Amino acid sequence: METAMDIIEKPVKETIQITGSQALLETLIAEQVDTIFGYPGGAIMPIYDALYDYHEQLKHILVRHEQGGIHAAQGFARTSGKVGVVFATSGPGATNLVTGLADAQIDSTPLVCITGQVFAHLLGTDAFQETDVINITTPVTKWNYQITDACEIPEVLAKAFYIARSGRPGPVLIDITKNAQLQLFEYNGYQSCDHIRSYRPKPYIRKEFIEAAAALINTAEKPFVIFGQGVILGNAEQEFKAFLEKSGIPAAWTILGLSALPTDHPLNMGMLGMHGNYGPNVMTNECDVLIAIGMRFDDRVTGRLDKYAKQAKVIHLDIDPSEIDKNVKATVGVWGDCKETLPMLTRLIQTKVYPQWIEKFRAYQKEEEKEVIINELYPSEGQISMGEVLRVLNELTKGEAIVVSDVGQHQMVACRYAKFNQTRSNITSGGLGTMGFALPAAIGAKFGAPERAVVAVIGDGGIQMTIQELGTIMQTGIDIKILILNNQFLGMVRQWQQLFHDKRYSFVDIASPDYVTVAKGYGICGETVKERSHLKDALQRMLLHPGTYLLEVMVGKENNVFPMVPQGCSVSEIRLK
Repeated sequence: METAMDIIEKPVKETIQITGSQALLETLIAEQVDTIFGYPGGAIMPIYDALYDYHEQLKHILVRHEQGGIHAAQGFARTSGKVGVVFATSGPGATNLVTGLADAQIDSTPLVCITGQVFAHLLGTDAFQETDVINITTPVTKWNYQITDACEIPEVLAKAFYIARSGRPGPVLIDITKNAQLQLFEYNGYQSCDHIRSYRPKPYIRKEFIEAAAALINTAEKPFVIFGQGVILGNAEQEFKAFLEKSGIPAAWTILGLSALPTDHPLNMGMLGMHGNYGPNVMTNECDVLIAIGMRFDDRVTGRLDKYAKQAKVIHLDIDPSEIDKNVKATVGVWGDCKETLPMLTRLIQTKVYPQWIEKFRAYQKEEEKEVIINELYPSEGQISMGEVLRVLNELTKGEAIVVSDVGQHQMVACRYAKFNQTRSNITSGGLGTMGFALPAAIGAKFGAPERAVVAVIGDGGIQMTIQELGTIMQTGIDIKILILNNQFLGMVRQWQQLFHDKRYSFVDIASPDYVTVAKGYGICGETVKERSHLKDALQRMLLHPGTYLLEVMVGKENNVFPMVPQGCSVSEIRLK
């Protein structure tokens, strides 16, 4: 029972009267946010007015389109490991975030998006720039909430950051009406959130499933590990490496798992999926135990599910229980954060090596090199290939750069051939496949990792979707390298039309502006390369230039990306040509 003296001795929290907008900014500072990507407007103007007095604590990056802002926040989150923060106004400002929200949701990227909204008394009246952003964004957010009273702001924002970053990360959107932004209330400080009733970000780890998984691994003769971004999101790269090296099991990655393991690691067998490496795809249907870590068996990885790894016992480690048994039935499902489950599993497995099994991967690798890779990386004649551009880039960056790729043929080439020595180096739109992602994401990636070189690899289609973000580069003075691989086509669509639609090229012949002249208008230096003999020097100039540089490389118009698992086929039916 409390005595009068206990009550007297308790510290009293200091309360101050501030506006909802000020409270929002105070919560961001308390959450150690230092960078915001945004675009002002009428319904969010009180927040921007308050931000005027916080410019020393909070850096705001003025983008040229709200979609650019949310992709930049994604790039920031992916390289920094922090929560990306976005501001947008109501109506079209909010709806312009939807593609980025969907992208972040499917790729598990932690974001907190703040949208302004009309006054509470105008909700539902079709007021100017009013949209029902909560119902619009419910399918593409991990959580969303509308605030109409400033008193809610500290608690709701604490929940928003906790939900965005915990468990399987994802985007959160908080919609704040204008009256709540202007409202004065008694603010008694910020209390971070570490628990929400009915929300369990990390499932309970059941040791019996760890033991069952270890037993399967210890008796396997042809085990195979496939890993995804869950390793990176869990900050479990070292735990994963320790597991691999003790087990001796060969491993392959999804495109979002790329860079969790150094490219040149002896157990790294390459890329999975539709345009992945020959060996990893074929061997998926030859292994006896398939160990999936932090990946979700996306259709681009599995091909036909009724013909996927039917001979294998499947162990699936994932933090999200809904992913286990969703697409591929697991023999053993291991729930939990892989940073915790992998060491538990590593302690129980035997130290082994599989030289004959790994040699089979190497044999497929040699066949792929002969049929595809040598010609792609070292063409002796004809136009420049995308692969040789990546090869020369690797030689110059030595695997230390962050590569941000857009979506299309160049994306698959970049993922196949880029070399990485450290984690959080491959940034791309995986599940949603959002063209226009790379340029703004590269801007955010650089703010998230300012000490590292950032190269945006973009096609001539994707660059035209968000080219206005050159203005963001111009205004901030940020240093990124923009590498446009121009094949004068919407290349991936054209490849499918060639292979599966009798070469009926329907609206894929895309014209481009003079990119170097466009860049010059934004104060950005650049050049175009058409000859192989000029390629290396041009890439060197791009990398050494002090500031952003745009390099357009004209590549073969009708070059295709192989290997390829045709849609509707098994991974065993992968084509080399």
